[in-house]
Formats: sequence, C-alpha cells, structure tokens
Amino acid sequence: MAGFASDTMHWAGALSRRPTVAEALTEATRAIRSQMAGRRVDLLFVFASPDFAQGAGQWLGGLQRELACRVQIGCSGGGIIGAGSEVEGPSALSLLAAHLPGVELRPFWLKAEELPDLDSSPKTWENLMEISAGAAPHFVLMVDGSSFPVDVLIGGLDFAFPKAIKVGGLASGGNRPGQNRLFFGDQAVGSGAVGVVLAGDIAVEAAVAQGCRPVGETFQITRAEGNLLWELDGQPALQVLQTVLQQLDENDQRLARNALFVGVRMSEFHSGSEQGDFLVRNLMGVDSRTGGLAVGEWLRTGQTVRFHLRDAATSRDDLQLVLQRHRLEHSGAPPAGALLFSCLGRGESLYGEPDVDSTLFAQVLGEGVPLAGFFCNGEIGPVGSTTFLHGYTSSFGLFRPRTSGRL
Repeated sequence: MAGFASDTMHWAGALSRRPTVAEALTEATRAIRSQMAGRRVDLLFVFASPDFAQGAGQWLGGLQRELACRVQIGCSGGGIIGAGSEVEGPSALSLLAAHLPGVELRPFWLKAEELPDLDSSPKTWENLMEISAGAAPHFVLMVDGSSFPVDVLIGGLDFAFPKAIKVGGLASGGNRPGQNRLFFGDQAVGSGAVGVVLAGDIAVEAAVAQGCRPVGETFQITRAEGNLLWELDGQPALQVLQTVLQQLDENDQRLARNALFVGVRMSEFHSGSEQGDFLVRNLMGVDSRTGGLAVGEWLRTGQTVRFHLRDAATSRDDLQLVLQRHRLEHSGAPPAGALLFSCLGRGESLYGEPDVDSTLFAQVLGEGVPLAGFFCNGEIGPVGSTTFLHGYTSSFGLFRPRTSGRL
C-alpha cells in the first residue's frame, strides 16, 4: 500500500449518456478533470451499462491513463447511477473519482478458489486481504454472483474485521452467467470479486434502506429449524401470520399477496420494533399442512420477528428516514462522496418515476455531494453489526475524512 499525508480529501462525479463509449469517456473525463482542478486521482470507481462494459477491456486502460488514477475498479450494471440521475436501460457511464491524502488503498481481485475455509483463523483472512484488523480498514466490494460465494466472503470479512464497514453490490446487466463484467485496473473480467481496501484518514459509513414497514405485533420464535419457521409464541407460524393478515386493512391485505416479508430483529439487547431494527428477508413459502413458513434466512429459537410489507410509498419513506438518521448522527455535516448500490427491483419499476433514490439522497444529505453507483443483482451492507447480502435495498457507502474537521 502507499499513502499520502498532505492536502485534503476531494471527490468528483460524472455521468454521461452519450451513445458511444468514446463520446461518453470524453464527456465524463472532462467533467472529472474540471472538478478535480489539478488534484491527483487516487481512486476511481467506474460503472458502465452492458453495451459499454462488454468492450471495457479496450478502454479501461486509456481511462486510467487519461486521469492518471492509482486505483481503478468498477463493474457493469443493468442501470447506472450518477450526477443525480438513474439511467435504466440506455447507454451510460458513471465515474466517481477521489483525491485521498493520508489514505492507504489496496485493490483486489479474488477468485472463488482463493477464499479461506470457513474454519480458518482471522489471520488467514488478514493475509488474504494483506492488511491487519488493527489498521481499521473498510471494504468496497463488487462481485459476480454467478461465479463467487459472496456470503462466504462477507462472513469471513465480518469474522476477521468485525469493526470494518463492508458495502457493495453484485454486478448486473448480463443476460446469462459470465456476461457481467468486473473492472480491475485495465482489465474487464467475468468472474470473482473486485474491490478496494481503504485505511488511514478515511471514515466509511453505511446507510441501508430496506424499503419495508412493519405490520402487526412482534413475536418470539419458539420453534425453528434452519430457515423453516414452525412456531411463534407457541402457536403454528402460519396461524399467527393469518391472524396478522386478518387485522390489516383492505389495501394492506392486497399488498400482502405479493409483497410480504419477515423481519428478524438484529439485537435482542435492543427492543426497538421500528424500521431499521429488523433484517428483512423474503417469505419464500408456506405449508398449510404443517403450519410452517419458509424464510430466506437461517433462524433460531428465541429470536424476535415481525412481518413487513413493501410498496413504493413505504420504500420512499424508509429511505428518507434512513438518510435523515444518518444526517442527524453526523450533526448535519454532509459526506465528501458516496456510492449507491440499489436493487434492480427499485428505480422506475417500483416508483413509477425516475431518480427517486438519488433525488432523496441529494435533498437530505446535500445537492453537492458526488454520488455514483449502479443497480445490482444483490446489495451488500450492514444491518446492526453484521453484513448481509440483501435484495430490494438501497445500500449507501458514505465517505469522509477520519480526522475531525478535514473536508
């Protein structure tokens, strides 16, 4: 790793909708150079629509040379986010550049066979990532979900680096396995996981909006096996669910037919029962014969659960609440830059209008904060102190100097 100890942190973002990659690169790099105003580009995130990404190996090297950036990573996306817009379908290129004095950077490209065994020690994971937990690192991850066990990666990183923030997403845009692209320097690869380790004078924060609201009461799991939920408060789980549904109004009952989820409280030491207190998981199926429910999460007896619903209004309200909480936690000070990893199931298909999440971000955290990202096949971010692979979420990575007062 290499670090610098002078100057101040600075971020810049650009989005181009030009129809050819040559035009898009020209427009986006011109905007980045203007905003950087002569500052060195230490880190560059690159997100490209599928048509641009398929030939990325031909232009990534030129981009890295043009901006003289030390570390360049990114991926393809079924939708591209940047400059306050979310481009869902047409060609697009988004760049997020950072000048990071005093920050150590280690880019990585991991293959599935390189991951340690599940019973490996934290030291093994430290050796893999070439950094110690004592360095207080954070991680940004982009993964090809068809070729790489993302749950093993984030579980291992949580084990070895419990205080680190891990954010990211699963590359998207391909029509079949092997068509998504990950960008690593001047290479465009079709498998594995790419990312960057950040340490030193940088604070990385996460804000995860799951887009759901709780309904009914909370219940304690009194019998569960794996992801099968058998009993809640001593009653068959399906019977409890049916009682909750009967108490909903007509609109929520209709919504529950297609958008019903199970929330698992993340900490039994915290009795909160509001949005953000639960890890939201799919209700995968019901068994009317046994009264059991299949949930998209491993469960255990004693956990608290609450049923949740999702719709456009709820998703919008939840995101606003998550961002407002983050702003209050930081006394209203905006981040220096941000990444957004949003589910392919959000965006215009959910809201019926474009740019909702990006617009809310700007309204709550600041119009001038550079933001870039993409629509993912799955989003990586923490709920409580544990990192998860999500669906239907917007997971933000927010960056600011670790040293107080440096912006």
